[in-house]
Amino acid sequence: MRDPYQILGVSKSSSADEIKSAYRKLAKKLHPDVNPGRKDIEQKFKDITAAYDLLSDKDKRARFDRGEIDGMGNEKAFSSADPYGSSGGGNWRNYSHSSGSDPFSQFGGGEDIFADFLSSAMGGARGGKRGPGNVRGPDVTYSLAIPFVEASMGGKRRLTLSSGKTIDVTIPPGTSEGHKLRLRGQGMAGIGGGAGDAIIEMHIEPHPWFTRKDNDIYLDVPISLPEAVLGASIKVPTLDGHVTVKVPKGANTDSTLRLKGKGVPMAGGSHGDMFVKLKIVLPEPPPEDLAEFIEKWAKKNTYDPRRKLGWT
Repeated sequence: MRDPYQILGVSKSSSADEIKSAYRKLAKKLHPDVNPGRKDIEQKFKDITAAYDLLSDKDKRARFDRGEIDGMGNEKAFSSADPYGSSGGGNWRNYSHSSGSDPFSQFGGGEDIFADFLSSAMGGARGGKRGPGNVRGPDVTYSLAIPFVEASMGGKRRLTLSSGKTIDVTIPPGTSEGHKLRLRGQGMAGIGGGAGDAIIEMHIEPHPWFTRKDNDIYLDVPISLPEAVLGASIKVPTLDGHVTVKVPKGANTDSTLRLKGKGVPMAGGSHGDMFVKLKIVLPEPPPEDLAEFIEKWAKKNTYDPRRKLGWT
């Protein structure tokens, strides 16, 4: 048998922790459970397990270093040509028991050495039982585009899974960008059952008028000059239809009206609010009579809106 230090890729001066770490990395990579049907990998796993069994034992390691035993722990005078014969411990599944000690026991739980690896690489195991035949399948992530109003108010979207199955996904009211829904058991099938989950990641489509902050909705509303000066009642859109709002007389651009309860639904049945920001918009091009009137008005009135800011 080759030098156990070489098999594990460590030096004779390596500490016990370094040897343990090297073995653990190789065992995760070469374990037969994650390389089914690979006889070459199974043999390599036998080699690293035997090498670790020897080097993890302080007395055996010292005797090997002194040349008293070979790489399988056999006395040099009685070294077997077949290191996996009567003294080698049989196949990999019962190797640890035949030697009288469990090489995995130092990791705190025998077969559980691979629990964290199998959980991350293959989706974890259900029911606490580890090993082949009960490995949970991997999760599958899907991206779902949601219209703005539907994300705010709730609804349903139809989604076709990678398996070909079509499902209706319920969109909760108040769904935000990047929100994820987990559908249990709708992922990839596991070994012996135990399917993973389908993870639906929501992406909200922008709206041409509305913007959202938390549970409040914001809307810019253009108004005419007469509506701003004289006041008016106008219709504006909301998430659930149009409503009539009153523009106060003398309204300015960026004057904001609050529509209570017209925002996004919240838990408990309450809603956020909607904020309507007024924007004065002149006709294009301005009519001649309006231009003439403004010119006459400007001659009689000195008005500089920038004066309040201290710019003039």
